[in-house]
Amino acid sequence: MVDSEGGQLGIMSSAEALKLAESKDMDLVLIAPQAQPPVCRIMDYGKYRFEQQKREKEARKNQKVVEIKEIRLSLNIGQHDFDTKVGHAARFLQDGNKVKASIRFRGRERAHANMGNVTMDRFAQALSEYGSVEKPPKLEGRSMQMFLAPKNAK
Repeated sequence: MVDSEGGQLGIMSSAEALKLAESKDMDLVLIAPQAQPPVCRIMDYGKYRFEQQKREKEARKNQKVVEIKEIRLSLNIGQHDFDTKVGHAARFLQDGNKVKASIRFRGRERAHANMGNVTMDRFAQALSEYGSVEKPPKLEGRSMQMFLAPKNAK
């Protein structure tokens, strides 16, 4: 048993502890139920919940949500278009977001999946300074996808 100031009150029955808490006009809260004997504390439960919610809200405010940004490439992409896509992906990775690179195969392009692997490898190589490959290129139906994660994740 622990009182509201943090002082030890020793081992007592739950009925005695409840009477003591009611006499102080406070609540009896079970802190560690798995301990032997279980640890209880006399406190204002409403104030305790308020403080707990305040701490959780502060923790949520400091969290950063990682988004997945998608970059769509094509099988026979021009060099300038490729460089532009690399620039966008680099900016996304620097902001701390993940990047999903995808290639959509149309028509007879499906027969040349190895060319898609070459394009994806070139893309990953161009972004090796900013991020690393989280999931390697994988062909799923008509599209090939690869995921990149930022290197200096905060």
